Amino acid sequence: MRLASRRRCSRAGTHEPVKTWLQILLIWLATSTFAQTLYLPPRAPEAPGGSVLAGQLAPLTLAEREEIIRREILSGNVPEWYRQFCPVSVTNVFAGHTNTATFYAAPDYLAVGSAADYLLIPVSPNTAQFIAEQLGCVLPTPRMVDAIYAAAAVKLAPMPIPPTAAMTTVGVFVQYNKTIREERATREADFPPGALVAGDKKDVVLSIRLAKAPHKVAIYGWHQTNGLPIQPLFTGHTAAWVDYSHGIRLVARDLTFNGRPATVPEVLADPQRCGLLSNEGVVTNAGYPTNPIPPLVTVKTNLPWWQGFTASPYFGEMTRLLDGGTNGRVLFNAPAPETIARTNPVRLILYALPDGNTIEQTIGRQMAPGDDWHFDIQHIGAQTRWLRAALTNRTVVIAYLEAPGLSWPAWRRAPGHATAAPGMVAELAGRFPTNGLEVVLASHSGGGAWVFDWLGAVPEIPENVVRLAFLDSDYGYLRAEHLAKLSRWLAADTNHYLSVLAYHDSLARLNGKPFVSEAGGTWGRSHALLADLGEPFAFTSQTNGSLETYTALNGRIQLILHENPEHKILHTVQVERNGFIQAMVSGTAREGGGYLYFGDRVYTNWIQARKDVVK
Repeated sequence: MRLASRRRCSRAGTHEPVKTWLQILLIWLATSTFAQTLYLPPRAPEAPGGSVLAGQLAPLTLAEREEIIRREILSGNVPEWYRQFCPVSVTNVFAGHTNTATFYAAPDYLAVGSAADYLLIPVSPNTAQFIAEQLGCVLPTPRMVDAIYAAAAVKLAPMPIPPTAAMTTVGVFVQYNKTIREERATREADFPPGALVAGDKKDVVLSIRLAKAPHKVAIYGWHQTNGLPIQPLFTGHTAAWVDYSHGIRLVARDLTFNGRPATVPEVLADPQRCGLLSNEGVVTNAGYPTNPIPPLVTVKTNLPWWQGFTASPYFGEMTRLLDGGTNGRVLFNAPAPETIARTNPVRLILYALPDGNTIEQTIGRQMAPGDDWHFDIQHIGAQTRWLRAALTNRTVVIAYLEAPGLSWPAWRRAPGHATAAPGMVAELAGRFPTNGLEVVLASHSGGGAWVFDWLGAVPEIPENVVRLAFLDSDYGYLRAEHLAKLSRWLAADTNHYLSVLAYHDSLARLNGKPFVSEAGGTWGRSHALLADLGEPFAFTSQTNGSLETYTALNGRIQLILHENPEHKILHTVQVERNGFIQAMVSGTAREGGGYLYFGDRVYTNWIQARKDVVK
């Protein structure tokens, strides 16, 4: 614990007196390491200062701007004084008992650049939430903002700029940053950089009002020298409104409550303790969605990417469940941390679920009489474990993407979702800072709608997307929207693969009747894709029983089409019979090694026990 740094941040009256060495030890155990110091890589000597970054950011859109800010912050491009957090103590009385908590706040608002040349940079609440989560932090509540102002050694008076349309531009950000820094410089003799500063901006905050104001930002503060805020709690702006007056104050997730370790979310969720940090009562599920954050980017940080994952009862794995609200649920599944070789690249598979299937059903499990048949038709969990055992030079992580209402086609037709998939991909992939991240987009059935939504919205397929896999899911293929992007991506790198599995679904019969047309099913769309790709690439074909296999680019493009002579419904059988394994290794040296597509299951020993899948 850096006592010298703590004294620099604190002022008289902000701590309870420490009476015994036992108390010192308890507080040290509870607050040492991260609670005191922001865990970031050292700032690189060649990292740009605030002035240079401002010039780079000025002509960009908000999304482009925030991609750069996120990268710079998490790579360690912050002033040295910003890394040491400052203690803030709060006290209340509940049921006749006096309670005290100490939380740790960044000394000023989010800053990028060097100690000599930094920029206090406003960002959207989505990006602020993402950065906070990556660094083990949270955003404050209005009551915490009040407490930070009360504890601040440096109280700056607000200096509003008359409102204009330019107040959301980088030029005005720079202008206001200059004003703040000039005022701050007048106090540096008594309070050097790193002392707790407040009053210079409004705060982006957590609030229970956000539950009824989706896609909004909550702002509060900009305290005057009399202690009263200019800005009452307000949720009228959209999350995309980012002006010069907005500040992001990071607060360490860990704190002490009555001298014992706790976390900000724990205290906010407890009716008996929440009054210390909230004047709105209990606050649960506090935070902002971290998407959309386009485009795809890999973030570098010293924190292990599996921070926030929890142990699974199956095969020593780790999982993390995200609630994306209107974008459905996502479950990450990763191997046991002790098996992860840091030198191996992460192979992140984003698997868009078929219509009508939950995450739990898609993962699969051992069956018993009376169980829902959906648990025994895909077994993506078991097939993924088989792949991990085979692909020892990769860390295979799978993210199961479940649509709201269990239908990606219905989701993409809803207002505002026509171009949402790129932001989802960027946000999910951005959680993995490992160098060499490889992204796979895979889908079954209606999950293909999500992949084609993404493909239609991105300007180009990113280089680190190494595989696209359609398991009877290419209904949405359109030549005009998708062919050129696919062709350029496939030709650009020998590590880019396309796998398509389909069957002659127009021959299939349900209750004796056909249910898809010759052109509209995956048989028809796959042949359309094959014909279109045949223009830039030379294909070869072979037939093995009922399977027609078409390949190009030395197997990197592969379409396996089942002729379905018995008029069966093979929609899920293709997946169950080692189809996911085939789609993940087609065109590589692993293809056909230890398994047979449309053969017997090779993953039986990897099927998990009949228990709840998601805890």
